[in-house]
Amino acid sequence: MSMRRWRLASGLVMFVYIATHMLNHALGLWSLGHAEAALALATALWRSLPGTILLYGAAGIHFALALTTLYERRHWKLPAIEWVRLWAGFSLPWLLIGHVYSTRVADQWFSAAATYQNVVGTLARGGLQGWQIALLAPGWIHGCLGLWITLRRYSLMQALKPALIVVMIGLPVLSAVGFAAMTRATIAAPAPAKPDRMEKAEIETWRRVTVVGYFTLIFGAAGAGLLRNAREKRARRG
Repeated sequence: MSMRRWRLASGLVMFVYIATHMLNHALGLWSLGHAEAALALATALWRSLPGTILLYGAAGIHFALALTTLYERRHWKLPAIEWVRLWAGFSLPWLLIGHVYSTRVADQWFSAAATYQNVVGTLARGGLQGWQIALLAPGWIHGCLGLWITLRRYSLMQALKPALIVVMIGLPVLSAVGFAAMTRATIAAPAPAKPDRMEKAEIETWRRVTVVGYFTLIFGAAGAGLLRNAREKRARRG
């Protein structure tokens, strides 16, 4: 497979992951119980061994290809849509690192169940529910733009463009409204059990290490590419 196809295939996996999260949030409009049931199904899928390999394998491949693109880029004169796609693409992992540590890692290390009752209630009590709603936005924008840029040459995509715009705008709106409905349903519930201070400190330490490593790789790839370009430019002049 070419790099373009690997990028498309891995991106589709993560796009489906984000879309399922948004659909789960949107079910909060119906009831918290329906959202919890959908979350349980999604959790069983993505935390299974095949789901874990598929999701994190796709994320690793997509990130590796992004680093390769940064290194190989010969210039940075890009159209606005490409800058937005790059911003959204590199913002998503940074935001998700904290989410993964506070949900999946906290659940597996310290049995802090990542249910909507717990997660939404905790965010609501801390006034951070807006952060959760915005968490998926960069990935959704990056995925939508990436799919459009890759597939827009096909006549079917052009014919479906109005419907795709409705989905691109409508699903995040429904997700936000559903999340707000779940916030109202959980705010009065008893506070869930949380990891103690030492457990939270351990999670925070690993989160910071991961974030530092993430940005080190990004700036390292971009910096190496700039140095390579400078050397080539000097060689041509010489």
